[in-house]
Amino acid sequence: MPTARSARWPISGREIRRRGAGAGLALVLALAAASCVATGPDAGPGPDLPDGPAARALDLTGELRTHDPALLAGADGEAWLVFSTGDERVGNGAIQVRTSPDGLDWADAGTLWTAATEPAWVRDAVPGVTNFWAPEVYEHDGTHYLYYTASTFGSNRSAIGLLTNAALDPADPASGWVDHGEVLRSAPGEDNFNAIDPAIVEDADGTPWMAFGSYWGGIHLVQLAWPSGKPADPQAPPQQIASRIGAPNAIEAPALIHRDGWFYLLVSRDACCRGSDSTYNMAVGRSRAVTGPYVDRAGVAMTSDGGEPLLATRDDMIGPGGESVSGGHLAFHYYDAAAGGDFRLAIRELAWDADGWPIATTADEQAADADDR
Repeated sequence: MPTARSARWPISGREIRRRGAGAGLALVLALAAASCVATGPDAGPGPDLPDGPAARALDLTGELRTHDPALLAGADGEAWLVFSTGDERVGNGAIQVRTSPDGLDWADAGTLWTAATEPAWVRDAVPGVTNFWAPEVYEHDGTHYLYYTASTFGSNRSAIGLLTNAALDPADPASGWVDHGEVLRSAPGEDNFNAIDPAIVEDADGTPWMAFGSYWGGIHLVQLAWPSGKPADPQAPPQQIASRIGAPNAIEAPALIHRDGWFYLLVSRDACCRGSDSTYNMAVGRSRAVTGPYVDRAGVAMTSDGGEPLLATRDDMIGPGGESVSGGHLAFHYYDAAAGGDFRLAIRELAWDADGWPIATTADEQAADADDR
């Protein structure tokens, strides 16, 4: 059963998701803390460990069978939420929801809709949909905007839809959502992009932007408008901001961060959704402008296969990707070799180095890498 973030190339294979302006102070404090070496297990230097910034891996328990997580991290004492790719056997493939009181212990909270209440327009727009993929959740002016993907494997006949919720209740996260229909669509033979994997960020002026895309043309960007959450100019062509060199252009699942005057573009590269054979990995570039150019440390543009390595396979954690960022935390899925390649949720508190680059590896992982050199 396909549980994937995107429509892959035939056969082969998100900004801080901000809690809105009202949570700006809490977000700034969280990022300030993350800019230092994190504390706790696997968090920082100790005997025989590197002396430098390192991420902290949260020790998760509970219901973790999650693909393409869109994280909404709670402030102190608040619940955490994860929205994720649906399962065709549950709720007609609707977006799934999981909740946690502390970001550590996770429970299943059902789906955003049922077969009877799913958005009515989707199956006419994208025939053959079996489940809905790769959501993004973003808060603006007290309203939560949830973007999701309708597509099928091996095709760029895809659409991004939008739901909003004016009073999201973590105790009942599936209630209160209003369908606003299609945001963006792509079609074979017409568009050199794929309308999947949405990610939202606001620029310094508060203008929203959406990154999206995959193998067809790489990652693209369009300007949105509040309060609709839809394209400011529906006729404006999307702008490419990241691409691999040559076929099959295996890049997708963008996430966007706006921090200290920089925009950071996180992407997943290579092959997803193959269990223990997956080769997914994460990379990042940055730009002073939301429209790019995004470059890595060496100055190589992400439109020319640039990208600073962020996180990759190690030990039983196979193919990490499908990422989102909220409250200084990076959420992603990986394939657990110890569980036969089944997928799992992981969350890490990001660290930031002195040059302003995010660090997703833990101190133990950095020490192991040093030992291998």
